[in-house]
Amino acid sequence: MKRLASVIGLVPFTAYILLFLAVPTVLAVSSGFTDAGGFTLANLQVLAAPATLGAFGASVRVSGITAVVGAVVGAILCWALAALPERGPLRRVIDAASSVLAQFGGVMLAFAFVATIGIQGLVTVGLRERLGIDIYAEGVWLYELPGLILPYLYFQVPLMVITFLPAVVALKPGWAEAVATLGGGSLTYWGRVGLPVLAPAFFGSLLLLFANAFSSYATAAALISQGSQIVPLQIRAALIGETGGSNSATAGVLALGMILVMTVVMLAYSRLMARAGRWQR
Repeated sequence: MKRLASVIGLVPFTAYILLFLAVPTVLAVSSGFTDAGGFTLANLQVLAAPATLGAFGASVRVSGITAVVGAVVGAILCWALAALPERGPLRRVIDAASSVLAQFGGVMLAFAFVATIGIQGLVTVGLRERLGIDIYAEGVWLYELPGLILPYLYFQVPLMVITFLPAVVALKPGWAEAVATLGGGSLTYWGRVGLPVLAPAFFGSLLLLFANAFSSYATAAALISQGSQIVPLQIRAALIGETGGSNSATAGVLALGMILVMTVVMLAYSRLMARAGRWQR
């Protein structure tokens, strides 16, 4: 009866996963292998098209840049937070803010940046009128591909704090004392103990940030209204088709490509976090 009760308790969660994750994924991917005549593999040639390769390349660049910058900045913040009392008010406020900001994205985040540093944003106008600085002298970058970097970093850094802080906190003071007892210094400790212990957690968090940026859609869709520079926007273009030329098969193939990339990244993330977990027990 206890086993039956535990299984019954998983039914709502399993149903949720099937209805809102598994079934839509299967339907989206399967649409890439069908046409008017039934099953086909001809649609896969979309993955080799120059526009598709360019979109995947742009997605990887934006995701990679924001992941690396977010991981480095977040790691520095984690190191500073680890020195604060765990129950202290500042530590608790930053932890709570990171949890909220890591989920702050989409249209609201895009609007916040438009209102702040958009063409007529508060900061933009203030800099132009008071200091004579025009941040758009070289072009309207916020509404193009480079403009995604700042909004993405807004939620990438807090996400790094959430995922990497437990690993930094798990560093035991006794390890540094043991190294000092054996005659080692700070360089010896970090080179042979600290960095090797933190490396799996750091690179695992880096991969999670990459996956987070690679799969983001709403913020990019709200900022970039023209063109399909990244894969999620290409999928939108294939489904919407402003001239009536929507193509669900193309969208399905693009979704398949994204799923393959995400699968590789998340498998590597799982292995790294499993190694990092050995030192956090």
